[in-house]
Amino acid sequence: QVQLVESGGGLVQAGGSLRLSCAASGSIFSINAMGWYRQAPRKQRELVATITSSGSTNYADSVKGRFTISRDSAKNTAYLQMNNLEPEDTGVYYCTAAARPDYGSAYFRYWGQGTQVTVSS
Repeated sequence: QVQLVESGGGLVQAGGSLRLSCAASGSIFSINAMGWYRQAPRKQRELVATITSSGSTNYADSVKGRFTISRDSAKNTAYLQMNNLEPEDTGVYYCTAAARPDYGSAYFRYWGQGTQVTVSS
């Protein structure tokens, strides 16, 4: 089984910055893409950013130029640097990873428990 644990959320004023971390642990043979999603109150979960094993990145239009996703494959950890935060960025941020728990197994998608980000105006 693969576990994802997020950290780094909190309360910040508009214009501030936060850095989220997502550490994967457990039975891991390999990890392909990792990413971040978020869910605001009364809204559906939405994609924020993804990064492949080769380092290719993809961002939601709303965060381009403000957020940067990165990963340390040796540590099975992904990061989300969030700058110039806006109140609209408030929500629970979830880490996700496509991982193979064993050699020869298929890739499965795993989710973390989420970390709250609150941006005050």
